[in-house]
Amino acid sequence: VAHGASRADSPADLARRVTRIITMVPDSPDVERVLTGEQGVFTTIQRGTIIIDCSSIAPTAARELADQAKSHGAIMLDAPVSGGEIGAIGGTLSIMVGGDADAFTQVKPILDAMGNPEKVLRVGDSGAGQVTKVCNQMVIGGTLAVVSEAFALALKAGVDPSKVREALLGGFAASRVLEVHGERILKENYIPGFRAQLYGKDMRIAAETLAATGTPAPVSAVVQDLVAVMLARGRGDMDYSALATVLFELADVKVGKTT
Repeated sequence: VAHGASRADSPADLARRVTRIITMVPDSPDVERVLTGEQGVFTTIQRGTIIIDCSSIAPTAARELADQAKSHGAIMLDAPVSGGEIGAIGGTLSIMVGGDADAFTQVKPILDAMGNPEKVLRVGDSGAGQVTKVCNQMVIGGTLAVVSEAFALALKAGVDPSKVREALLGGFAASRVLEVHGERILKENYIPGFRAQLYGKDMRIAAETLAATGTPAPVSAVVQDLVAVMLARGRGDMDYSALATVLFELADVKVGKTT
């Protein structure tokens, strides 16, 4: 508001006044409340409105809400993001979009302002964006776990893990996880850019989606177990890269100390 925006009193009040709506809340029930609640968007939505849901929710919920939007003469796109706090602040998010192609074209300038235009992609019909986000979180979790294991091995073997990271970044093992989260782990900087509690929610959605599609994913199952341990040990408010702390404890190693 201080920068010139207008404040709405409720989602319903907002929907009376605009035809482009962005939602970004923690989980499927939260999106449902914003859209279908007593003072929700659907109570006053205008025909032709395009809803862009940037939350990370279950693909099934995204499809159901898109169907409800259609029944009101509106369109809903699922558009989850990746890039964390750094990407949000810098406007460099990757945005993976599912839904109507024409609607995507209409709102792409909005999404381009939030993310890197080259990484704002329509990947398919309703729910496809959320499926892509599930894949994203699976890849990050698997990579994060293996990076943590590699650092644990270096510590056990008496090798400086920071040197190991530097060497790996110059080869085929390089990744954004190794670059960004590897540095976090070695500095023990778990100030949240993305909270472990939310990552746990995303891995729950991944497990549900894998089960619903009959897709075997033994690596992701192990990651989910490690995340559950991290949360059980009270680290839900730490950055999700704190997954490394669980593996370090299993290996009985600490950053800065080699055996």
